Amino acid sequence: MTSATTENNIKNSWTSSIDPKGAYQRKESKFRSVITADGSSGFKAEANRYHLYVSLACPWAHRTLIVRKLKGLEDCISATVVDWLLKENGWAFTDKNIFLFQKPKCTLDTVNGFDYLKQVYMKANPEYGGNITVPCLWDKEKGTVVNNESSEIIRMFNSEFNQFCKTDAQRQLNFYSEELRPEIEKLNEWIYPQINNGVYRCGFARSQEAYNTAIEEVFNALDKVEEILSKKRYLTGKSLTEADIRLFTTIIRFDSVYHTHFKCNKKRILDYKNILYYICDLYQTGGISETVDMEHIVKHYYVSHKTINPFGIVPIGPDLNFNQPHGREKI
Repeated sequence: MTSATTENNIKNSWTSSIDPKGAYQRKESKFRSVITADGSSGFKAEANRYHLYVSLACPWAHRTLIVRKLKGLEDCISATVVDWLLKENGWAFTDKNIFLFQKPKCTLDTVNGFDYLKQVYMKANPEYGGNITVPCLWDKEKGTVVNNESSEIIRMFNSEFNQFCKTDAQRQLNFYSEELRPEIEKLNEWIYPQINNGVYRCGFARSQEAYNTAIEEVFNALDKVEEILSKKRYLTGKSLTEADIRLFTTIIRFDSVYHTHFKCNKKRILDYKNILYYICDLYQTGGISETVDMEHIVKHYYVSHKTINPFGIVPIGPDLNFNQPHGREKI
């Protein structure tokens, strides 16, 4: 594959994910190496060795920031936040806007000194032709991408870096315990395609048929979640698990973005009492609120997706309060 072909594949990654029936098909992540505590995988868990490239707007990257926060790994694993505006050249590194004013929470690439995330991928593999996505976990020692699959990165953060957690309490947190794994996996099996990816299948659909199929699955799944949460504080019961974290990052964006921008407007999360209070519960837990940036979220979707919102007009609402009392601890 030539470099020109690679560049073309990168630029057209979204449109090439639409099947002949107009349905959006998410491509699989390409970098799937694993970090282990003992280094048996070839990538040993070490302090200050790994760097996380993220977008505060992206729900997949958001997962990794939440687990990194809850496990107390912020001093161990550094991070770069890309610009919320996704342009033709992909995710960019900047700390200023076009008027040279500071762009809140956007940061330069202090590890590789690049202007675009695609340069990070090309450094790891000059022939890379897949999607340029966040999160992207970089190994500063080997100079390569370790992994760009969020579901695998959060499990590494959950278990392999325990010796670097700030406190004993954080070290003991386990969001993917042996006891709950079967239940977590069953939840992930339908929450991912129907909710996490379901909202994208609605928003990027290129046919009415594809949209109708996706939207039905989204709200059938939300109804199912609402029923589960009417009886349990968390999806598996009394314990916060990765299933909750994976669901949270989609639901926190739902009313502000997916409801309108992705045409998921059959209901709002505000219409689901149990889901709403559940999200408030998680938002108020262990610093999770600090990982949520609604400015990045809203501006990214409404300004970046020109095929959906060609004039880039950012809506002013809705007014949401995730700090309201929720009473979920009584369930």
